[in-house]
Order: sequence, then C-alpha cells, then structure tokens
Amino acid sequence: MPLKYVTRAVGGFVEDTVQGAGNYAVFVGRGIQKTFRPLVKSNLLFAQLEFVGNRSLVICILAGIMIGGIFGFQLGEIFVTFGTESMLGASTGFALARELAPVVGAFLVTARAGSAMAAEIASMKVNEQIDAMRVMAVDPYNYLVAPRILASVLMMPLLSSLMVVVGVAAAYVVGVYFYNVDVADFFSKIEWIIDTDDLFMGIQKSMLFGFIFASIGCYEGFNAQGGAKGVGRATTRAVVNSYVAILILDFFITYFQFKFQADSFKIK
Repeated sequence: MPLKYVTRAVGGFVEDTVQGAGNYAVFVGRGIQKTFRPLVKSNLLFAQLEFVGNRSLVICILAGIMIGGIFGFQLGEIFVTFGTESMLGASTGFALARELAPVVGAFLVTARAGSAMAAEIASMKVNEQIDAMRVMAVDPYNYLVAPRILASVLMMPLLSSLMVVVGVAAAYVVGVYFYNVDVADFFSKIEWIIDTDDLFMGIQKSMLFGFIFASIGCYEGFNAQGGAKGVGRATTRAVVNSYVAILILDFFITYFQFKFQADSFKIK
C-alpha cells in the first residue's frame, strides 16, 4: 500500500478521534452543568437510581459470590502449599475492594444499564422525540442525561461495596469448610491487611466508572442516526467504548493510587 494512503488513513483516524473526544467533552460538560442548573428533579433521579441500582442488584450479588468462591478455591490451593491458608479471606477481600468489584461491577452494569440508556435515548433521537422536547421548552440534558449520570455515580459505589461483602462471605465459606481455616484467623488477617484506604480507592474507581458508562451511553444515544440500525450501532458503540474507557482509566487510576500511597508511606 502506498505511503500516502497509510498517512491519509492514520490522519483521518486521529482527526476523528480528536473530534469525537472534543464533542464528548462538550456533551459531558453540558450534562454536568444541567445536573445543578437547574437541579435535577427528584422523581427523575429516583427512577434512575432504581433502574441502575435495584435492577442490577441480583446480578452484582451473584457475580460477587462467584468471584469470591472462585478466588477461594484458586488461592486456597496456593496458600495451602505454604501453610498460609488463613490469608485467603484477606487476599480475596483486597483484590475485590481494589480491583475486581469496581471493574467487574462496572462491566455488568454497563451491559445491563449502560446499553439500555444508549438504546432508549437513541430511539428517542431517531424518532425526533428529543427535538420535540426542545420545542416544548424541555431541556433534554436536564431531563435525560443528568439523572442517568448522577444515578450511576451514586449507585456504583454501593453495588461495588456489596460485591466485596458477598465475595468475602463466599471466600469465608470456601476457606472454613474446604480448607479448615480458623474463623478467628480468617477475620484477623482481613483486619490486618485491608484498611479503609483500600475500600475508599475502590469506591473512587466505581464512581468514575459509573460516570464513564452513563455519559458514554447518553452521548452515543444523542448522536444516533439512521433509524433502527442507528439505534443498534449506538448501543454497540456505547458498550464497547465504555469497556475500553473503563480498562484504560482503571490502569491509570491504579497507577496513581499506588504511587500516591507509596509516597505517603515515604513521608511517614
């Protein structure tokens, strides 16, 4: 392939990426502004809290139990070799609190709630309902975007924390009944290894991930075009882009969290 075609393709990709990022930033800024000016209506917010949180409860609990149980068996086999099976609960809780609960929880809620946000708003866009809202002097950002973003930011830490609790409970069952871990040792190691900073760092991640999938879902819905096929494309882009953004953001958040924690230890 001639070099000029490669250069043109790369240049087009970079241009589209930069333009898309700029449009997304403007969209998010407007959505955040309309969260407070005017204030989001309580009935809209509570409806989204129920949609994002309550309807995702069962799948998050199930995922937490399965992850905790799997970690219990996987780590149990390793720790038994070194006679440290009492660390099973602490290691499972640490991994869940710092990484697995925020990321897996965000993936699950993105697949369930984020895709629904994109599909619903995209359907309204292609059917010109959003234009009709503007004609009736209803701000679509305040009515559609702000409640979804705010509800996701508020509910994701609760869902993530619940996954940590049920995951540690599943690890407890595996450790005590399959590897004969002493109950007192199990909980004492958790208290020794895990502190409030670990939980707080996981909550930070889950809040940001909630913001990411909700804002991307709304953005893709608002920019849908082309009828039913456009709704499908917007939904697919919302889920895929949310997953990629969550993974990339997770890497940088984890890096800075550990760097900040290491620097604080040096200061002490």
